Amino acid sequence: MTIENGIRVLAGTMVLLSVLLTQFVHPNFFWLTVFAGANLLQSAFTGICPAVFFLKKLGCKPEAEK
Repeated sequence: MTIENGIRVLAGTMVLLSVLLTQFVHPNFFWLTVFAGANLLQSAFTGICPAVFFLKKLGCKPEAEK
């Protein structure tokens, strides 16, 4: 899996998990969705995504240069 796809999987999982937790556990879990969205926005502007470091350690490969 490439890092770009890993980021999408991680972000989508975080959003879906937070929706389920908000619905069935406690309403304050919506803050997890806010965190995921804020992280996506800051990484779009800065080019720095903390999740990339973890995905590299898990074995995700960088996308091939075009």
